[in-house]
Amino acid sequence: MSEEQAPLRSLLFVPGDSERKQAKALVSQADAVILDLEDSVAAERLAAARALVGQRVGSRTPGAAPQLWVRVNAPTAEAFRADLEAVCEQRMPDGIVLPKISAPAEVIEAADYLSALETRLGLTPPVSRLLVIATETPQALLSLPQYLPVLGQSRAAMTRLAGLTWGAEDLGAALGVGGHREPAGGLTFTFQLARTMCLLAAAALGVQAIDGVQVDFRDAQGLEASLREARRDGFSGKLAIHPDQVAPINAAFTPSEAELEHARRVVAAFAATAGAGVASLDGQMIDRPHLLQAQRLLAAASRRG
Repeated sequence: MSEEQAPLRSLLFVPGDSERKQAKALVSQADAVILDLEDSVAAERLAAARALVGQRVGSRTPGAAPQLWVRVNAPTAEAFRADLEAVCEQRMPDGIVLPKISAPAEVIEAADYLSALETRLGLTPPVSRLLVIATETPQALLSLPQYLPVLGQSRAAMTRLAGLTWGAEDLGAALGVGGHREPAGGLTFTFQLARTMCLLAAAALGVQAIDGVQVDFRDAQGLEASLREARRDGFSGKLAIHPDQVAPINAAFTPSEAELEHARRVVAAFAATAGAGVASLDGQMIDRPHLLQAQRLLAAASRRG
């Protein structure tokens, strides 16, 4: 993730063929709206969805909020290039969401194709960033340890890569599971593994880890619980499927003033120790990991303004 870019807290999916839902999403407080050309659009509606999404992207004022992202079909799908050609005919969106990625080489291929489109428009790559849904197939989960060695060798891919996210629904369908949660509500082992592997791969790459969707958008308590877990575990944003989910997500991933003040005090404590590896704060010893966490928190808050 670029040091100049603020982390995306909330990314709201909206069907690519619904003008009404798009209009509602665009006046929400989401950091990014994802215009969907994949799962939420029936095959017979794909051409109409491409036209509507292309119009949205083409008429959008650069730098306007919320950001406009597009989920295209998988890079291995026949529709992938046609999706991008239609969407990027006049202007590049802020980002592209890549679904059903089964190997990091597919991310590199997508990045190269975006570079070609940007060059055609007279732009200097990279313009559109990438968010990879990295756990939707069994092959995808098995390939996550290869992301760092493979993507790390591709400057074109790494300069575009904004983050990794994970999904349970498509992986569950591929596995034929009866469900992905325990009776008490926690994820079963396989899906906890997928979530954790996504988190670790994102951290290794130095990009955002975005938590997956809360499917039951009416379950406010469930959303709050999942947000507490996500923030605790190191995720810095979450996908949404309904505008009502946006405000809780933004609140969860916005540091409180108390957190910011504590971070400032950690930084000040180390500044007062003249380069020492440890410092004391409120009667407790703090070390370099505490300083790095504080600096990261303050930098993210500064980028958000």
